[in-house]
Amino acid sequence: MNQLAGSATRRRFMTATGAAVALSAVPLAAPPIAQAAVINLGVRRRQKLSAATVRNIFADLPGEISVKIVAPGAHGDHGLHIAINSDRQLFVGSAFKTFVLAEALRTADSPDVVSTITSEMLPLNESVWSLDSATFNPPNLSGTVSERTALEAMILHSDNTATDMALKLVGPDNVRKFIARAGLTKTSIPDSTRVFFGYLLGAKDYKTFTWDEVVAAEENNTPIVNSPLNNVETLASSADDLVSYYSRALQGRFFSHSETLDEFRRILAMGDAIWLVPLPLGVTAFVKGGSIDVPGFHAVCVPGGMFFDDRWVYFCITINWYSNALTDPATLSAFVAATRKTLDLVKAVLQTG
Repeated sequence: MNQLAGSATRRRFMTATGAAVALSAVPLAAPPIAQAAVINLGVRRRQKLSAATVRNIFADLPGEISVKIVAPGAHGDHGLHIAINSDRQLFVGSAFKTFVLAEALRTADSPDVVSTITSEMLPLNESVWSLDSATFNPPNLSGTVSERTALEAMILHSDNTATDMALKLVGPDNVRKFIARAGLTKTSIPDSTRVFFGYLLGAKDYKTFTWDEVVAAEENNTPIVNSPLNNVETLASSADDLVSYYSRALQGRFFSHSETLDEFRRILAMGDAIWLVPLPLGVTAFVKGGSIDVPGFHAVCVPGGMFFDDRWVYFCITINWYSNALTDPATLSAFVAATRKTLDLVKAVLQTG
């Protein structure tokens, strides 16, 4: 595998836990007008959306594609259920951060949840600094930050330092227990994003990987020796798990108070992938995406829920593929365009019946 080289490469490498960098840098493969024409044609013909239709949209993409789209019945119809390789565990990157958000809010669950997470102050220092942290910008910022600010930075900017602050507060094992109780059997999270990076780089003591070691690894162009998708420290899930989770979490099934659900929805509505894909106009969307680019391995995951016309749609679209290059903008652009086309078509078909 190629080595890490310089800050620009570091930012690409650390796309492991942030959809924003990967998705924002690449233009869509097809212009909106062309996509609209396809969708309108489907509406005129009263097209039925099927797994075969979706499979064809992604047919030219390399690697493994996993899709699940579920719309419960509404307005007298039977809804929609599409699944393509949905039980496959794939690398999902920062998509795992929604579980951290849920557990943090569950811990503070009460009618005063906003006051609780605003007053809870978390240390911002070398114990939690991690790469790809656009908000907290280590090592240039230190001090204390409210839990609410950290949770917002974790979702809005996919800030890894913010993620490690939240994980340190609630405990990764407690997040894993929450995942297990929710019946999500194909989901794995790391001890922290920094531990994950340490494992990728083959650090002997990756579980205690320090900020100084992170900096040294960059300066020494330390090569990546372990695959992001592994059985030790990874960020993985399946479309089945993520749709099952979002279909319950967005309805408050994991919270005892409506105020906590409101805060969960509010923060997830900041998700970067909502605008970077982008999701269909006219929907209220709740998404935390994820991606990675390292030499030889690439992944993008777009999971969440959207609400329109008094109905819900839950979805997860993931791709993992192999390419020797550090980045693969052509495949990324094609995936973004196919995802946008699929979700636009879902909305159009459900609106026309």
